[in-house]
Amino acid sequence: MTVSSRASLVSGRPEKSLSYGRKRAVGRNNAGRITTRHKGGGHKRVYRLVDFRQEKRDIPARVLSYEYDPNRTSHIALVVYRDGEKRYVLLPQGMAIGAQIISSETAPLEPGNRLPLGRVPVGTFVYNVEMQPGGGGKLVRSAGVGAEVLAHDASYILLRLPSKEIRRVHERCWGSIGKVGAEEHRFVVYGKAGRSRWMGIRPTVRGSAMNPVDHPYGGGEGRALRGTRRPKNMWGKGTRGVKTRRSKKYSNNFIQERRKK
Repeated sequence: MTVSSRASLVSGRPEKSLSYGRKRAVGRNNAGRITTRHKGGGHKRVYRLVDFRQEKRDIPARVLSYEYDPNRTSHIALVVYRDGEKRYVLLPQGMAIGAQIISSETAPLEPGNRLPLGRVPVGTFVYNVEMQPGGGGKLVRSAGVGAEVLAHDASYILLRLPSKEIRRVHERCWGSIGKVGAEEHRFVVYGKAGRSRWMGIRPTVRGSAMNPVDHPYGGGEGRALRGTRRPKNMWGKGTRGVKTRRSKKYSNNFIQERRKK
């Protein structure tokens, strides 16, 4: 069992004005029905209000501390703006306590600074990227990831996302310079079933261990073969390489090259 390093993180309660109790959906919809399997339970969490939009322009902020956030894979940083307001932001790699960040169209290309993608040179890595101008950061927010600016094409920017998908994003969309911190998160091994339950992950039962009424792989004496030509889930839909993206999804036009299967 392994854990990611938290040596530099502040221990204790989060900033009171930026946190609140929140009931998790645990895979249920508004009617209480399970819509995502294998979710439920887990340790109680306090939700931190992370500022993905960072719309305070041309006002510098100073990093006060690094903190753990149980609601995401990355760590977060508590910053205080020059006007005294405190906010949580995603913690990038290479940022020190006491460092200064700013959101501005003329911001320098330093980790944590935020500016329009049209002003970011080719080869730079960005994170917390907007999909639509003014919509707040939606892309590239997980631990250790970054999107590379490949080219400037008219009023759009070509980004290579962590999934290797190449996507067009408008030049007026904002992004933060650098990569998200906690890059060692991908090496974490839970090590035991109980730790998965702490994380809110419930057990997954193999289809071949079920009855025929419950799964296409179920039934048979002893350990039986799959018995079907193509792999499928319990509802009979194909798996392993079958495309699930809607053919008329609104953002298909912005995908220059699909991610590799």
